[in-house]
Amino acid sequence: MSSLLFDASLNGLQTVLDLRSQQHAMTATNLANADTPNFKAKHLDFENALADAFEGGDRLAMQRTHEAHLSPGGAHDPAIIEIETTPWDEDGNSVLAERETARLQENALMYRAVSTGMSKRLALLKYAASDGRG
Repeated sequence: MSSLLFDASLNGLQTVLDLRSQQHAMTATNLANADTPNFKAKHLDFENALADAFEGGDRLAMQRTHEAHLSPGGAHDPAIIEIETTPWDEDGNSVLAERETARLQENALMYRAVSTGMSKRLALLKYAASDGRG
């Protein structure tokens, strides 16, 4: 029954939100360390992580060691790309505030779009569960 209500597309939306949250935290860390010598900026390989989540779902899934354990939702370990410094970076720091700010804005926009879609999907389920009275 739950697989009919919460199908792969809803799980996929949850995966996207999880990955976007991880990217947001990583970008905020990059910005916070913009003046730290030898700090290497990092970002998620989002496209490949998303493709893995939708195509190879079992590769990202955690394993249950006992049948009484709840199945985990949203456990993802995407690849992290470390940005190398350019030869003219004197302090060895690869953070470019403009690039990180743009990444943060793009990520926030995508997060809002997916969360709006998820909210609409859940609103439809709520409407159906209330027999159209709510």
